[in-house]
Amino acid sequence: MTKRDIVIDALEFRRPAYVPWAWDMTHQCAERCREHLGADDLSAFIGSHFLDVGATIGRFEPIDAGHVRDTYGVLWDRTIDKDIGTPCDWPIKQPKDLDRYEWPDPNNDAWYAGIPERIAAHPDLFSRYTVGFSLYERAWTMRGMDNLLMDMVERPEFVEEFLDAIVEHNLVQIRRALDYDVDAVYCGDDYGMQTGLIMGIGHWRRFIKPCLARMFAPVREAGKYVCMHSCGCVEELFDELVEIGLNLFNPFQPDVMDVFALKKQYHGRLAFHGGMSVQNVLPFGSVREVREMTEGLIEAGREGGYIFAPSHSVPRDVPPANVVAMMDVLRAQPGYPGDDPEAEGNNG
Repeated sequence: MTKRDIVIDALEFRRPAYVPWAWDMTHQCAERCREHLGADDLSAFIGSHFLDVGATIGRFEPIDAGHVRDTYGVLWDRTIDKDIGTPCDWPIKQPKDLDRYEWPDPNNDAWYAGIPERIAAHPDLFSRYTVGFSLYERAWTMRGMDNLLMDMVERPEFVEEFLDAIVEHNLVQIRRALDYDVDAVYCGDDYGMQTGLIMGIGHWRRFIKPCLARMFAPVREAGKYVCMHSCGCVEELFDELVEIGLNLFNPFQPDVMDVFALKKQYHGRLAFHGGMSVQNVLPFGSVREVREMTEGLIEAGREGGYIFAPSHSVPRDVPPANVVAMMDVLRAQPGYPGDDPEAEGNNG
């Protein structure tokens, strides 16, 4: 069995040969791990079961040493957060700006460069096309978060028009991606804080849910998997996300929800990807505590419906020894064939 087969077994709630994983780390964490491991390339160490496709060529233009501008016209400050950054200027300063805004071309071939070649080169991995900042995040970065939240109260028709334009823009990308026979489409967004939804359930149902349903529909119709990301305490959305077609939810934060109880509650309906704490256990726990939590999550995922990962890109304050301990437990699972591609292909 290949890694792709293992992931599909997990998504179909069949007992996989072992619990698969897919995760990444921030630039600063990667620097520390490269030094710790004496390796320039960490891809073999991570051993992800996912293959993320879709080029980022032209998505960001350097402005100066600490700033970049994305293709949507948003200026990002990366002086502190060097991975994503913080929006500090946006193109839709007034609602009327939307009427004259020129969207980037979602049919730009550079956005899809190399997809068939990468899938062909890695047929053993589960491929997914990412629509980053897929809806709410795309809107607030282009408008400013405070402004967008106030718009939901004071100018709801504008918000609906704005989000509709984003959906139409995204649907072009999604349909192009499905032409390349990817296994999944992954929508990245953030609806939650540590204590609940940013915009509240009423506004989420009015503005966000129908847009997500439109984006999920062509993926499900094509027989592919729908994956999505939202940080924060958002478990109140799970039933409604299942209703509109979600298959896999990430990052499944244990610091804001009971991941073990939710894993049991939604088994057979919604699979989860994540679960390892990056707020407490990975950065501040001992090697033993990291191993114990990894073992507990593996045990919870043995019957399927689960992909292991830290609950976000592993941040810079995580000791490399804890990352190594996590990976040691994952690779020690019964049924894991090791990192030899020939052995992996012959397993099962």
